[in-house]
Amino acid sequence: MVAVPALRELLASRDFRRLYSVRLVGQFGDGLLQAALATFVLFSPEREPDAIKVATAFAILLLPYSLVGPFAGVLLDRWRRRTVLVRANWLKGMLTLPIIAIVAAGDDGVLLGIVVLVVLGVGRFVLAGLSASLPHVVSGRDLVTANALTPTSGTIAAAVGAGAGVALRSLVGGGDDGSEIVLVAAIVAYLLAGSIALLLGRDRLGPDGRRPSDSIAGIARGLVDGLRSLREHASAGRAILVVGAHRVAFGILTAGGLLLVRGTFNTISDADAALQEFTVLTVGAAAGALVGAIVTPGLARRLGEVQWSAIALLQAGVLGSGLVIAGSLLPSFGVLIAGAVSFGFAGQSVKVCSDTLVQQHIPDDHLGRVFALFDMFVNVCLVAGIVIMAVVSPTSGQTPLLYAAAGTGLILTAWWYLRFRTRRVPLSS
Repeated sequence: MVAVPALRELLASRDFRRLYSVRLVGQFGDGLLQAALATFVLFSPEREPDAIKVATAFAILLLPYSLVGPFAGVLLDRWRRRTVLVRANWLKGMLTLPIIAIVAAGDDGVLLGIVVLVVLGVGRFVLAGLSASLPHVVSGRDLVTANALTPTSGTIAAAVGAGAGVALRSLVGGGDDGSEIVLVAAIVAYLLAGSIALLLGRDRLGPDGRRPSDSIAGIARGLVDGLRSLREHASAGRAILVVGAHRVAFGILTAGGLLLVRGTFNTISDADAALQEFTVLTVGAAAGALVGAIVTPGLARRLGEVQWSAIALLQAGVLGSGLVIAGSLLPSFGVLIAGAVSFGFAGQSVKVCSDTLVQQHIPDDHLGRVFALFDMFVNVCLVAGIVIMAVVSPTSGQTPLLYAAAGTGLILTAWWYLRFRTRRVPLSS
């Protein structure tokens, strides 16, 4: 488990606290933004979503970094990361202003999608920068603890932000006007996150070592270097693949959960009840992620990152998928929440281990590129799961065979990952 003394040691570092605060405040703002967009597009009584619309909405939320991430990663190894965190957060705040205008006009079409793509693309840039910066403010022996604490806390901050956004929208009367007020709150959070990053030293977050050229040719060479680094450090590449496998299954569950609360647990016209239940599902997944973050550092040290990741995937493949199947067929919302907890637990456990392996085996001057590629791959896998759900599922979300296939995929991934450990392939391969 995450030991209290280890947490105290981490939080005793002033620069760690500042970097940690940038993540918490920024991701709280992300939660506000996502709540505003979800209530506007997916949970308005006058806008009835089908599976394709759900997939499109999630693709807009998740794909931006997949398009710009690799190039952004090279630049994270070229520019001062402190500067990136400041300017990117402030840019997100500025770019949210056009979203407010579009929502005020009641337009949920292509223009909204384009602006949101840009804002969230910048946001993914920030998250990769935070991951690449972490080894500069945390000593090596505490890195696994920091990797358990920071992304998990960020996920929880985003979930809290989403819940706060839903509550704020309801408090001010709901509707599109309420969504606009939530977007204003998100702007405030982004401006604050950038201001906190200013408190860090200009060169405190790196990058160290040789910096690649920022020309187009240099960026292209940097991408190749990032891929080559993953090939040369196979354990890091395998760790990324394992996270991707989980995200495909989690994408299926996410889209399925939304369709279930909209089309099975509630009438289509009762959008507010569906929104509340989907928020509860999100909180359940976040709670599972929190438990995973708490137990993973100790168990990963004791068992090894590969073994613990495989165990976490197995429990989601067997228990989690079984609960989701049962919850969708009964139907039982409580059982469905339990399935979300299981998948959230597995996702965070695997991500903590994989982040640590990447940070341990990839040279610092390649970390930005590799984490950008990492995030790109993870988001593509998550969207792939959502698209699969959109193509296969009815509007009710009741597709037990697909949920079973997702669980089987996780079981096979765990078996594949364990083979490398039993064969004693060195971690630094």
